[in-house]
Amino acid sequence: MRRPVVRKLVVPAVCAAVVSVGAAAPPAAPHGASDDRAPKVPVAVGYGGAVSSVDPDASAVGIEILRKGGNAVDAAVATAAALGVTEPYSAGIGGGGYFVHYDARSRTVHTLDGRETAPLTADSGLFLENGAPIPFAEAVSSGLAVGTPGTPATWQRALDAWGSRKLGTVLEPAERLARDGFTVDETFRAQTAANETRFRHFPDTAELFLPGGELPAVGSVLKNPDLARTYAELRRKGVDALYRGDIGRDIVNTVNKPPVDPGSGWNARPGDLSARDLAAYRAKFQPPTKTSYRGLDVYSIAPSSSGGTTVGQALNILERTDLSRASDVRYLHRLIEASRIAFADRGRWVGDPAFEDVPTKELLSQRFADSRECLIKDEAVLTSPLAPGDPRDPRPCARGGTAAPTTYEGESTTHLTTADRWGNVVAYTLTIEQTGGSGITVPGRGFLLNNELTDFSFAPANPAVHDPNLPGPGKRPRSSISPTIVLDRHDRPVVALGSPGGATIVTTVLQTLTGFLDRGLPLVDAIAAPRASQRNTERTELEPGLYDSALRQRLEAVGHAFRENPEIGATTGVQRLPGGQWLAAAEKVRRGGGSAMVVRPAR
Repeated sequence: MRRPVVRKLVVPAVCAAVVSVGAAAPPAAPHGASDDRAPKVPVAVGYGGAVSSVDPDASAVGIEILRKGGNAVDAAVATAAALGVTEPYSAGIGGGGYFVHYDARSRTVHTLDGRETAPLTADSGLFLENGAPIPFAEAVSSGLAVGTPGTPATWQRALDAWGSRKLGTVLEPAERLARDGFTVDETFRAQTAANETRFRHFPDTAELFLPGGELPAVGSVLKNPDLARTYAELRRKGVDALYRGDIGRDIVNTVNKPPVDPGSGWNARPGDLSARDLAAYRAKFQPPTKTSYRGLDVYSIAPSSSGGTTVGQALNILERTDLSRASDVRYLHRLIEASRIAFADRGRWVGDPAFEDVPTKELLSQRFADSRECLIKDEAVLTSPLAPGDPRDPRPCARGGTAAPTTYEGESTTHLTTADRWGNVVAYTLTIEQTGGSGITVPGRGFLLNNELTDFSFAPANPAVHDPNLPGPGKRPRSSISPTIVLDRHDRPVVALGSPGGATIVTTVLQTLTGFLDRGLPLVDAIAAPRASQRNTERTELEPGLYDSALRQRLEAVGHAFRENPEIGATTGVQRLPGGQWLAAAEKVRRGGGSAMVVRPAR
């Protein structure tokens, strides 16, 4: 039997503590080039709806849509389109993502899988040459890495199913932002600098993001007239302009013949994307994953993403431990071990369910979690890579089998969370994979193409074990994206959140949820807490706040091994408060801090 919730989750003191720093969008429509750019504020409380993203211009766009009567879905699409302007290295119409929606009228959760797909000509040897995997760095900046974009199809399907505004209406603010420009900050310049070498391989990318041949200066205004025109075309013609029209033609030409600077010496291997691939693409409606935890229902995205199953399994493993009363050492130890186990099982069992027999229900069963939880000992640490269990035949504390090591996933993604005055909520994570995606800009179109197909295993992770994440025709690569909505016993929202960060998304969402639900942290502090990330590897990654603390030594004494990671994830979320209020929360520091806004701040 599951234990009841051990505390009241909505704490009135949270409201009182943060009202003074609450933020609303500026009254006028946002313009990145203006001197009154909306400030970055990590927490806001108020009425009429909320938006939380990494960027103030994008959050302000979502608030603009809410103020004009749009709902949470309209605001989410508008915010995502704006992030395609201001966060072009993390998101855009050249990528894909996963969309989780709570419908307040029916009190139900629905999801859209907008993951990119491999070309219909792809097979398991997509990234092999002469029988060996090509170097990862060479695969990333190539046409081979580019999957059929899913983001525009996701926007249209979400609006058709749950929105109240047309695509042309919600794209207008982002078009304006691309035309007028946004102010370059330290994070954008640093991300550009990290990609400068490969951006110079592609003249169209260099022209756009290295103006005048130089890194963009902090405080300068970066305009993207090509993207403004692309958005204008999507507004007029709809997403068929990409999946069956001129934008799609330009994507296909770019993928199959990457426009490389001849003097760079870069071998940008061509892809094999076709008009048929674009026309065949569908963003897929599918049931969410559902896990009961502390008397609450946790909903997320099902495979092709591993996020919902892996976070859900880890929560099920932790269900038997009272984390609210655990010491910091025991809390982190149990969190790390639950994540280690869940990643061991994900690597063996999760892939695109259109191609693989994924035991989603069994992975999320409490029976399976209990059979794996008994591996955890407070006085010892499990050894990675840990072998998977069999969710269809759970055997308590089984240690046999062959491990499937965790494959690499790029960490550049972005997450946004929205809520409206009617109580609808969206948690939406979108991506182009690496920071800067493939590095290839579609000439004349103003957006980068993804490198999502590098999320496939280039070769079997372990030849002795079936790998569910090998490429295939039209197959979606496995993801770790984990947009999550938590409901109470009456099917009303408690909190919604998500994060970027490749495979660290799973651990970030897991730690933020347990920090908020179990440890009693206000949402903004659960987001800000220093993070640990264990993904069935020998060493657990720690942010400096933990790596430099006495907790590290105490955990090492138990047997843990660590390495430092300067930054893990970048969460945004919203929390439902009493009386029709919403709390929006974002990062305080990571990625330069996030931007939380509400329509009308509480006074």
